[in-house]
Amino acid sequence: MINLSVRDFKLKKDFLVYDLGKIELVFSTAEEDRSFNRNTEYGINNLSSIIKDFNLSDVVYLNQIHSDKIYTYNKDYINIKDEEGDALITKEKNIAIGVFTADCVPIIIVNEKSNIVATIHSGWRGTFNSIASKTLLKMKDEFNIDTNETKVFIGPHIRKCCYEVSEELKEKFIEKIKIDEDKLFDGRYLSMQECILKDLREFGINENNIYSLNLCTHCEENVKLYSYRKSVGTYGRLFSFAFIK
Repeated sequence: MINLSVRDFKLKKDFLVYDLGKIELVFSTAEEDRSFNRNTEYGINNLSSIIKDFNLSDVVYLNQIHSDKIYTYNKDYINIKDEEGDALITKEKNIAIGVFTADCVPIIIVNEKSNIVATIHSGWRGTFNSIASKTLLKMKDEFNIDTNETKVFIGPHIRKCCYEVSEELKEKFIEKIKIDEDKLFDGRYLSMQECILKDLREFGINENNIYSLNLCTHCEENVKLYSYRKSVGTYGRLFSFAFIK
């Protein structure tokens, strides 16, 4: 895995942009206090502003429900924003697909050879149910992507330093994930990233094609981010997205 820092990204307003040439992936921050909550008029306006900021035709997202449901989007899928799920795949050009987070893990999958992208919202439930590897499987089944040509980017989320879970949930993760407990946990502090990395590696993603932006939403001090736990319920939402030029 390759650890990325903010210096590896281009800053555009309150967005961290990683340009791969034909594809761009973007992680929002809270530097300008813009929240992307699809359930508020302010959030919808901010989502719409992405179209202008990045010269896009549309921004597409799901009604997230902490599931492992995955959708493939094309321009004929008119009601996609009403669908309940937590991962989107597309080959459509000039359309951003994205996910909302405020401690959960945003994951962006990119295959430049096939010109296809996917975005994933992976909370503890999605992580527990291997939504990342299920999304990769759907991409392989529907588009025959080459695993060796596929890159995965893990965005800012609440990390092992700050993510305490119950003893009951800890035991469930240890039983299912089969990772050394000392690697997966520090006491009851869970690393969702380690679970995701296990899924990616077992699927066959090359180690040097896995990237992680090493920011914790809860304790990062140099970059302002939204965190559900830190704000005790009054929180904004980050939006992570990708698009094909």
